[in-house]
Order: sequence, then C-alpha cells, then structure tokens
Amino acid sequence: MKETIARQDRVKQTQLGTRSVSSVQTPQRYPLNAARPHQQPRQHKNGKRNPDHTREVLLQAAFEEIHRSGFRAASVDAILARTGVTKGALYYHFPTKTQLGYAVVEEVIRQRILQRWGHVLEETEDPITHLIEKLRYEAKHRWPLEALQVGCPVNNLANEMSPIDEGFRQRIEHVFQDWRGIIARMLQQGQKSGHIRADVNATQVATFFVAAVEGTIGMAKNAQDPKLLQDNFTMLQTYLATLRPLL
Repeated sequence: MKETIARQDRVKQTQLGTRSVSSVQTPQRYPLNAARPHQQPRQHKNGKRNPDHTREVLLQAAFEEIHRSGFRAASVDAILARTGVTKGALYYHFPTKTQLGYAVVEEVIRQRILQRWGHVLEETEDPITHLIEKLRYEAKHRWPLEALQVGCPVNNLANEMSPIDEGFRQRIEHVFQDWRGIIARMLQQGQKSGHIRADVNATQVATFFVAAVEGTIGMAKNAQDPKLLQDNFTMLQTYLATLRPLL
C-alpha cells in the first residue's frame, strides 16, 4: 500500500511540474506584439486617445497610396499596414473607401495646391516675373523623373475618377477653381500695379495657365521625359512675358 501511494504522489508531482513549465513557456512562444510589428500606440501617455491625429495619419497614408496606385487600385490593407491603425479605427473616421478618397481630395490635395501656389499672392510689384520664377523652380526642383513617374495627384484623379464618380468630379473641380482663382487674382493685382496690360482677361489667362501646367505634366509623365516639361514651361514663360505692357 505504501508503495502504491508513493507512486501516485510521484505521478502528481510530475503532472504539476509539466503544467508549471507549460505556463512559463507559453508567453515566450506567443509574444503579444508578434503579429503587429507596425502597430502604433493608440493612446497618449495620459491614457486619452487622439482621434484627430489618427485621422491625419490615415489621410496622409491614403494620399500616398492613391497617388502611387490610383484610387480604384489603392489598397486599404496597405494604408493600415503603413499607419498601424486598426480597420475599426479607419472605418470610424471614414465609413467607406469612397469617403476616404473624398477627404483626401478636400483636405490633402487641395491644401497642397494652395500651399504650392498660394504664396504667389504675396505682395509683389511684378507678378509676371514672380510666375516665371515659380515655373523655373518647378521645372528644376519639383519634377525630376521620379516625380513624373507618378504625376500630379489632382490630374491623376481627374482622369481616373471624374468620368465615373460625380462626388470626385465636383471636389476636383473645386480644387481647380481655387487654383485658377489664385492665378487670376494675382494677374488682376498686376493690372492694378501697371505690370500687366489692361486688356488682358485675367480669368481666361488663369484658366489657360493651369491647363498648360497640368497638360504639360500629363504629357511629360506619359513620355517619362523631364526635358519635355522643361521645354513646355519655358514656352509658358515666354507667353507670360507677352502680358506686360508695350513700351
């Protein structure tokens, strides 16, 4: 009888020891963050979430994905992988992919256009010279081959989405209207200061200017040729010079 009890005690100790080892090894085999290497903290140190920051991160990542791949081919999974944001958080801010795309146009692309061209409305005695210098800078610094390979984001979306989605078309048109308005107001300022001929129709010239810039970028993108862009921008500079008053 004593031998039987001793054997039972040894079996119990062995079983307890096995469970003890298993309980220690399990966390090492499945670390908590192993499946989410790109996950970012969801909360600040004070324990409060920052939904505005999350939204901004999503918008910037979506812009980059759409710019590179186009809207229809853009991958939501790629956006989430880039940001580390959960799918639930994405759909909290943007219930559909289309609404995410609309927000990219309104809040990212529009702001980039305004920042890129809005500064030309700064006080200047000679707006023609200002625009010519801007075109020279764009040709030299903004449009190397790497940039031409993806093209202009607003032009890309206009070609891809405007024919098939009215929401995109309207939002993209607002971007173009803002851009044309910037150039038109600058030309009108030049007329008031006497640096541009009074007979120039500022609205028509602004529309032509934006169309020439966007058309040039589109052609250079398709040709993968920065020199084409540089040559066309040079011709546009020559045209702008003709708007000066005759001596």
